This record gives sequence, structure tokens and C-alpha cells, in this order.
Amino acid sequence: MDAKEWDERYGVAELIWTAEPNRFVEDTCRSLPSGRALDVAAGEGRNSVWLAGRGWRVTAVDFSEVGLEKGRRLAEEAGVGDRIEWVRADVRHWTPPARSYDLVVVAYLHLVPADLAQVLSSAAGALAADGTLVVVGHDVANLERGVGGPQDPTVLYHPEAIRTILAGAGLTEVRAGTVERPTPSGTALDTLVTATREKGSIP
Repeated sequence: MDAKEWDERYGVAELIWTAEPNRFVEDTCRSLPSGRALDVAAGEGRNSVWLAGRGWRVTAVDFSEVGLEKGRRLAEEAGVGDRIEWVRADVRHWTPPARSYDLVVVAYLHLVPADLAQVLSSAAGALAADGTLVVVGHDVANLERGVGGPQDPTVLYHPEAIRTILAGAGLTEVRAGTVERPTPSGTALDTLVTATREKGSIP
């Protein structure tokens, strides 16, 4: 889907997703000390707003102006509007500043493999020393054993594939695997990978 299609999808009055953060983002980031965070493909801003509420300074990037506007409203309602910078950009072509963020979140960004590898490598490059990168998305196993999500296997995640990309970008794996996410329709399967950039690591 392109930006226009996402604008149309986000154009309904209510939130497409909930105002609550993704459960895996919340679980992973709850204990981290606050700093600077980058939310890649932020959508309606639920993860950004939650992070800002916990003291983070957040840069939220998405190519849907409608989604970003809903995120701004959500942030103002939560009293954290001054803690989030909203950037309209296509993350496939936007390069974040290098080594600038203590946390980078990439949640449910489903692209063709070459584009996803490029975005994840760019996200890894934005991570400061001792920073944390959280990647979560619909797992390819969801096609046979889960519910919901994209039905095109070429855009679905596999833990080993994500691990390989991040290792090549100089990050150290902390956790990589397939996790279960309860939904009203049944159990969905997601890939969850958390990685860090150790001090002195390259590239």
C-alpha cells in the first residue's frame, strides 16, 4: 500500500489500531531508561505516545499525513505533544541521523525483502552505543498456524532472516523468535527480535 492508500485507511474517525502500545514493544521497553527514541513507520502513533509518556523524546516517522495527524491528536490528549517530533517521510527513502537514538522501534512494517533489509539496516545505523532496537511483525508461520495479518508470504517476517540483517549491520542479538499474540479472532504469531549496539562495535 502507498501513502494515499494508508491515508484513506486512516481516514476513518476511530483509530485503526488501539491507543495502547503494542504488547511486545511495551514488554521490551518498560524497563529501559528513557532517552531518544525513533519510531519507524509510526502509523497513528500509539507506540510513540506511550514512549513519550514514559519520558522518552521521540521522533515518529510515517508517510501517511492522516496517520501522523491522528498521532498528534493522541499525543496532545495524553499531554505529551511536546515530546514527539512528527516526520512525514517514506522510511524506504528516509535516512535517520547515525548513532543518534537510544531506542529504535520497527513495528509491523511489511515490505518486500530488499526494502525491509534496507530499512532495518538504516534503523540499526541510527542506534547509539548501548542502544536497543526492537523489531516486531507478522511471522510467516502465521499463515498456517495463526490468524490475521498479511497473506503474502514474501512480506512476512522470519526470526532468522531478521537476525541475519541486524547482525550484518553490527548489532548483537538479544532475543529472536516467534511469539504468540492473543486476538479476538484467535492467536496470531509474530516475529520478535531485540538487538543492541555494544560500545565500540562496528560498523
